[in-house]
Amino acid sequence: MMDGADTLIRYPWETPPTPGEAIEVAEGVLWLRMPLPMKLDHVNVYALDDGDGWTIVDTGFSTGKSRAYWEQAMAGPLGGKPVTRVIVTHHHPDHIGLAGWFQSEHGAELVTTRTAWLFARMLLLDEQDRPSAETISYWKHCGMAPEVLSQRMAERPFNFADCVYPMPLGFTRIKQGDTINAGGRTWDVHIGNGHAPEHATLWSRDCDLLIAGDQILPSISSNLGVYATEPKADPVADWLEACERLSALARPEHLVLGGHKLPFTGLSARMHQLIENHHSALDRLHAHLKTPCAAGECFPPLFKRRIGDAEYGLALVEAMAHCLHLWHEGRATRELREDGAWAFTAC
Repeated sequence: MMDGADTLIRYPWETPPTPGEAIEVAEGVLWLRMPLPMKLDHVNVYALDDGDGWTIVDTGFSTGKSRAYWEQAMAGPLGGKPVTRVIVTHHHPDHIGLAGWFQSEHGAELVTTRTAWLFARMLLLDEQDRPSAETISYWKHCGMAPEVLSQRMAERPFNFADCVYPMPLGFTRIKQGDTINAGGRTWDVHIGNGHAPEHATLWSRDCDLLIAGDQILPSISSNLGVYATEPKADPVADWLEACERLSALARPEHLVLGGHKLPFTGLSARMHQLIENHHSALDRLHAHLKTPCAAGECFPPLFKRRIGDAEYGLALVEAMAHCLHLWHEGRATRELREDGAWAFTAC
């Protein structure tokens, strides 16, 4: 971590908006917050005033509570004007959950990256009562704790459709280098990766605003996970590449509007932190792997704190991601153990 970096990061607002209410963070730009039923108990969403309607960025989960809060917000701080466009930064359900509702029930246009749309549509169709054989095999490869594995094999897994509204056909694609006009501003689209493939971030040409989704967060690190869908992926490499590239755009005065926690300034320092924190974690992991370990046995060097039941799944896939990164870099080898787990050993 950069010495003194925390002192360069500032939070202009100490208190977030309550659900259904909004805080104006810049002229024509409102910050709203939707609840999530998990340890990270909220997602930030934003509304950009287009004059005769609103563009919103991200949506929250599809729940009756979230829909009620949106209806409260549209009648209140959004002044009764319609939501005409939804920009989704990435495909995770807390960000795309109500995009289909806004399309179907409010006639809004969905704007997102092609990968985000394809992943969301695919995952909506992949509803399961029990984990698939491929998922179980992957959990074993990660070295999932036997008691956790036994429990998860017997219960209904998380399904995307549980918290994402059905999405109709049709969307408008954005990609690296595009521009979007919204909220009286022109926004440059820059694509991040690692936390989610083809994650859109929006950088205003007209002021110091950055809408960052989960690509750039303060005080917490975005989860970098490997899943059964792509079991040899290297999201850590994707993340570091994106951080280095986006760092070139960062200025200390940027006001960063992220998907979680509080808006902040001090982006240059935060980008340095995000990069260095992962390099430090990789070095600690490399030292830990002098003794062969499965990913599930690598929580202490990576997270430096106790991982609770609610965090276990995300911690496991992130540990696997970091082990695989060392393997891809040639800093570790791996061998399949008798229990079905990949044991990684530092080179």
